[in-house]
Amino acid sequence: MTNDSQAAWLATCEAAARAGGEQLMAWRGRFQTREKGVGDLVTDADLASQSAIQAVIAARFPDHAFIGEEQASGSGPIRADQLAWIVDPLDGTTNYVHGYPNYAVSVAIARGRQVLAGVVYDPLADACFATAAGQGAWCNGGRLKTSAVNRLADSLVAVSLPARVHRDSPDLLDFVEVVQVCQAVRRSGSAALNLAHVASGALDAFWATHIQPWDVAAGILLIREAGGVVSARDGGEFDLWNPHFVAAAGTQLHAELLGALRPFSRS
Repeated sequence: MTNDSQAAWLATCEAAARAGGEQLMAWRGRFQTREKGVGDLVTDADLASQSAIQAVIAARFPDHAFIGEEQASGSGPIRADQLAWIVDPLDGTTNYVHGYPNYAVSVAIARGRQVLAGVVYDPLADACFATAAGQGAWCNGGRLKTSAVNRLADSLVAVSLPARVHRDSPDLLDFVEVVQVCQAVRRSGSAALNLAHVASGALDAFWATHIQPWDVAAGILLIREAGGVVSARDGGEFDLWNPHFVAAAGTQLHAELLGALRPFSRS
């Protein structure tokens, strides 16, 4: 990998994410919605955003693989030597449908499990969270750094929960454990923005058990490049293609959050 290629990848991430964001703004108030699954919505805006993103990437890197949320196939693991773009054209679709101002576009490029560059773009705030491996993380030109909070009792923590949560769900039981020992917990509806906000220091930590690669590819790199810590939800190494994780500002806070969560279960 050369610096030139990395710069081109990052520039493409930003151009593609902004193109997707333009579609989200253009479709506000005039989209149609349907369910992909129980509680899992898709709109005309999701599809238009992904089409715009894919057009930008294909024009610059036509030989690269493309893995987007709104496609029927091709969302499995890639070869270790293969470059692939991993895209969520609208992370926070339910928020978007309801007019709740918390959603984003996520675009990243990876080789195997390694994310090389990524952008999380908040079109409402025109906030572009950008990162490249080994180059740090920034938002609209300002350098990002995770917060200095190192105690769970002082922390503002976010969580992603499934669209439907049963009373005895392990995800909900985790929530009950953590909400008792941290300062506050948020469920905002956009994993990509949660990760970006951990990188910026607005949130101190974030965890999720049921998540997809396109939700988190760019955001995980943002946190690491901003000085934060990320592991798998069970404390092991994070795997982009089997993503469940705990992300935190620092090692002590990360360890405390892992300790507060119940024994890991994918059920």
